[in-house]
Amino acid sequence: MPKIIANLREKILAEARRQIEEQGYGATTIRSIASACGVGVGTVYNYFESKDMLIASFMVDDWRRCLDRMKTFPSEDRRAFLKNVNECLKDFIETHKALFYDAGAAGSFRSGYAERHKMLRQQVAGVLAPVCGDDVFLAEFTAEAILCWTVEQKDFGEQYRILGRLFG
Repeated sequence: MPKIIANLREKILAEARRQIEEQGYGATTIRSIASACGVGVGTVYNYFESKDMLIASFMVDDWRRCLDRMKTFPSEDRRAFLKNVNECLKDFIETHKALFYDAGAAGSFRSGYAERHKMLRQQVAGVLAPVCGDDVFLAEFTAEAILCWTVEQKDFGEQYRILGRLFG
């Protein structure tokens, strides 16, 4: 009779996160995750078709929480609003730094990068809409700048000095 492990999907996700943080993308394998969870490799594949899909699952969950958090920020003060968005993105990047700054992970995820990046830019632009008015281009441009500069760890003061010129 097969053993039933409560919340196995969540345990697999948590173990994958832990291993990636501690060992990096390259050293983390479906086999090492399965072993740490006390299940067979095939059991992990019942939940996730690949290591990259497993990683995408927890990153998507975290990204949704990040977006939801950004949507709660008051937008009356543009600088404070953009700073809050920046801080939220920094938190997301910090949480996943083992993936953002890992060449092996970047190579693995390269194939769909342009499509995913466009989606993220549009989602962040939607969050920025209250401070950009009806200017869709301004919202997308600002989203692109904030996303790129935050990944590059550019200081928010410098970001805002440049972006502030766009808003007049």
